[in-house]
Amino acid sequence: MKKSVMIVGLIALVLVMNACQSQPKTANISIDVLRDKIAGGWAGKMIGVSYGAKSEFRARGETFEKALPWEPSMVNNSLGQDDMYVQMSFMMTMDKYGMDAPADKFAESFANAGYRLWCANVQARKNYWDGIMPPLSGSPEYNLWADAIDFQIEADYIGFMSPGMPQTANKFADKVGHIMNYGDGVYGGMFVAALYAQAYLTDDIPAIVKHALRSIPAESQYAEAVRDVIAAHAKYPKFWRSAWAELEKKWGDTDVSGALSSFNIDAKVNGAYIVMGLLYGDGDMGKTLEISTRCGQDSDCNPSNAAAVIGVIKGYSNLDPVWTSGIDPLADSLFIFTDYSFNSVVDNTLKYATTLIEQNGGVVTADAVTINVETPVAPVVEVAFPKSYPVYRSFASEGIGWERSDNWEEKTYKDWTSGADRVTLFSDKPGADIQFTFSGTGVVLWGDWAQDGGKADVYLDGKLHRNIDTYYWWAGEGKGGSFLWHVLNLEPGEHTVKLVVTGEKKDNATGARIYLNGAVVYTSIDKSTI
Repeated sequence: MKKSVMIVGLIALVLVMNACQSQPKTANISIDVLRDKIAGGWAGKMIGVSYGAKSEFRARGETFEKALPWEPSMVNNSLGQDDMYVQMSFMMTMDKYGMDAPADKFAESFANAGYRLWCANVQARKNYWDGIMPPLSGSPEYNLWADAIDFQIEADYIGFMSPGMPQTANKFADKVGHIMNYGDGVYGGMFVAALYAQAYLTDDIPAIVKHALRSIPAESQYAEAVRDVIAAHAKYPKFWRSAWAELEKKWGDTDVSGALSSFNIDAKVNGAYIVMGLLYGDGDMGKTLEISTRCGQDSDCNPSNAAAVIGVIKGYSNLDPVWTSGIDPLADSLFIFTDYSFNSVVDNTLKYATTLIEQNGGVVTADAVTINVETPVAPVVEVAFPKSYPVYRSFASEGIGWERSDNWEEKTYKDWTSGADRVTLFSDKPGADIQFTFSGTGVVLWGDWAQDGGKADVYLDGKLHRNIDTYYWWAGEGKGGSFLWHVLNLEPGEHTVKLVVTGEKKDNATGARIYLNGAVVYTSIDKSTI
């Protein structure tokens, strides 16, 4: 990585307004500065995810108050982080199939990659295997994690290769983001990509945040959460914990997928923590990292996004060596599951950036680029789970409202939400059935995806709703505690869901068992307003 000291005038961006009002604003950036800013963005990702790694989900519904030590060598942790290798696999898809590859190609590469996945990502992989292609693979109908953080932590490359071009970034984000997310989950990726796109043009962080908001629907809850951070920062300019407390009161219990637990993987609350780090960090890498990490929840991903914004603003050569000196020794080491090292991903991102600049009518020479700066345009609003609030969890082996045939067996497991021992019901007997009657507007059945997982028919109020397949085996693991089936936005009242084992399975499944833990019931009434 070249680290020559650059002349201040070279680093500065010259924004030129054309005399003709019909022409776009332009930005002139030297190739060296463009590459340096791209490198700063990737370095920020590496530093942030390594800095927060040991705190991830160690503070849920509270701030993280333990020590946050840092040594430059800790950045080695980033070579094995999903924040890095998942999105790099999307870049590898572009390398193979071109920048305009269809969503199915991105989904195919992602679903069949060697790495493990979680939350919205793993549901999207499972959906792909079950023949549910994007954008349905990320839709709320087939993915209860639709609002989760997944795309938010995987959209950095889109912003890095779209300097000053938020419309261009949104086109990529719309296609790739709907593989695993929908609505606020997609807007999280659009927002962070827009942060980077604008960070190439200015170092005014509040302005960057407000500008990025224009790339997502103003009426979305994600945009509302970001506006709440801006307002809280104005109210408590010196006290980020006071701002955090207000945000937690409003947004801390809004995760549909993390229902009835302190676990919150929702994109908007974690996106709010990115903005907290940026506004209260005031351009200082250390403060930005610490605050976005101490806000808690997914506290390796959030500082990773926030630090990447600082990296783009400053450029790699202007970051303090306390943060970057650990990168140089591993700059040619590969991130796992990828063909990329730090140096090669920077070079590849620069290649895609210059291509997009030219496609957008800009000019690229050997020494500099002229960017046609785009005005942000927000997509039409999507709402994944309108008026869906979890009210109680019911265990199939012991809860009220359950009836089952006698051909089910039991085994004990450890419930991750409480640490308590619970019982899973399982059966591979064709015709084995279990039904659950509840009062509400939605219900989720949860259980295990397994190597010996089979198929079942699910009936809602006496009518066949869907056939489900619970086979999953990848990188030597199944997925316990997964969402097997769900339905939301029903008419309020009493409903019955019935699951019937078919005894059928995929060819590569080792059995045809259905493993069922229980159900979560939803209502349209927000209990916080009662």
